[in-house]
Formats: sequence, C-alpha cells, structure tokens
Amino acid sequence: MNLRLAVFDVAAARQLGPAARQRLLQLAGFGVEPTGLTVRLAQGVAVLAAALGGLGLVMWIAANWESLGRLGRFALLQGVVVAMGLGAWWRPAARPALGLLALLGIGALFAYFGQTYQSGADPWQFFAVWAALGLPLALGVRSDVVWAPWVLVAMTGVSLWTHANAGDFHWWRQGEIDTTPVYLAAWGMSILLVLALGPVWRRKTGAGPWALRTSVTLAVAAITFTALIGLFASRVEPLYGLGVLVVGAAALLLSWRGHFDIFALSAVALALDTLLVCGLARWLFQAFRNEEIALLLVTGLAAAGLLAASVQWVMRVARAHSAAGSAA
Repeated sequence: MNLRLAVFDVAAARQLGPAARQRLLQLAGFGVEPTGLTVRLAQGVAVLAAALGGLGLVMWIAANWESLGRLGRFALLQGVVVAMGLGAWWRPAARPALGLLALLGIGALFAYFGQTYQSGADPWQFFAVWAALGLPLALGVRSDVVWAPWVLVAMTGVSLWTHANAGDFHWWRQGEIDTTPVYLAAWGMSILLVLALGPVWRRKTGAGPWALRTSVTLAVAAITFTALIGLFASRVEPLYGLGVLVVGAAALLLSWRGHFDIFALSAVALALDTLLVCGLARWLFQAFRNEEIALLLVTGLAAAGLLAASVQWVMRVARAHSAAGSAA
C-alpha cells in the first residue's frame, strides 16, 4: 500500500481542513528526513568512490604498464592490497569501501600472477583462490559491500569448475561419461554457499540480505539452467526432476518466517514456474503433434495462470509475516 495515497484518502474521507491535513501529514512523517539517511548516504558515496577509485587505479596502471617493469607491477598491486587492508582496519567508517578495493586488488594481483607465470591451472582455480583469500576479508569487514562481490567470485568459480568437469554442455552426456554427479556437486556447493550466508549464520558472517539475494539468484539460475539441460535432452533425465524438487524445497524454506526474504522467494518462485511450464510444453508437444498454434496457446495460458498463482502466494506469505511481525 502507498502510504501517501492512504493519507490522502483519509483526509478526503474525513473532509479535513488545511490545518488538520497538514497535521496528518506531519504525523505520517512526510517532510521529515528519513531515519539514517545521512549515514546511508555517506556509505553509498563511499562505496561509489571506492568503485570509481578502483576503476581509476586500473586505468592508471594500464596507461603506465609498460614503464613499470615486472617488479614494479607486483609491488604496486601488492601495495594496493596491503594499503586498503590496513586502511579498512584503521578506519571502521570506511571499512566497506576499502574492503571492496582490497578484494578487487586481490583479484588483480592473482590475474597478473597468472599472466606472468603460466602455471597451466584451470580458470576455476584462480577464482577459487581469489574467493579463499577474500573470505577472511569479508568476515572481517562484515558488510554486503564486500560479501556480494565475493559471492559473485565464488559462484563464478563453481560455474567454471562445472564447465571444466562436464564439458561444453552437450545436452547431457560427454561421450560415455555421465556428468550428473558433476552437476549435483555444483548444486551442492551453491546451496551450501546460500545456507552459509543465510540468517542462521548471519551473526558470525555479518552478511546482510543483499549477499543472500545475490547467492540465491546465482544458485537458482545455475540449477534452473542445468535442470533444463536434463529436460530438453533426447529423453528427460533425472536432473530435471531433481531440479524441480530442489527449487520447490527452497521455496518452502524461504516461506518460513526465520528464512523469509521476498526477493529470494520471488526468484525461486519464478524458477519453479519456468521449470514447470517448460516441462508442460515438452509433454504437450510430444503428446500432441501438428497442433503448434493450439499448444502454444495452452502453454501461454498455463504460464500466465501459474505466474498469477505464484504472485498471489508470495504476497500472501509476505502479508502473513508482516502481520506476525507487527503483532510481536
């Protein structure tokens, strides 16, 4: 509900005069600076400055790359990581922004190391090392400013690991090798990452809602994509059914009060709708051939109805949790 429109409706229904209307607006909090705006604005500007500063540093290094030499390049990148880490330890107010710069510096340092000394390692190992070395930093900073990009790094490592062990996604099998265990292992790593950043461990990790939402979005996208690989194989593979079960279980878990997050629940509900609609479409087009127009109409109506039901369910869960929170 829009609070401003509700206030205007009350004023019109009660036929309030100008003075009473102004008093009602004051009681509703209009015209007053939102709580914590100054702090949040300063934090946002600091994060933006960190991102722009990191970009400027990258551009400066690129412009002077040839004149630095190997030793100078390593010293510069290592100096950035050390300086940002010490700054984050020394100035708690600037810790999120400086921690973000340190995380980016770690990635730049290892990228240059990989270019300078060709070790033959797979790309996923670079992201795994980056995530491992950035984990103490994220635990120390305890801010979504660092946790959200750290999640992106970690999930990229999981995706590259899957690609390295399952091949180029030739629908389901790579020659005679069943890649099902690889996909299931990747799902397990993604789910563990989501659980680690969830409300249960929030006091220890310091991760906020945006870290959880980032991890849920990336995990749901990976699970949905690989489940669709199983659906559209020459025959429906078990991974599709497992994907439906995992996404459905995630929807139930996120609907509970202790784990509820409307963004994450909406993402999971959309993924479940996608899997169900695609499964229905495959079954219809296999069972009823030469009726493409009618089948497309049925599939579209089913998708619209399922989406409407999902939105109503998510909003009902949100209102129930909001009412329970207000009563408490």
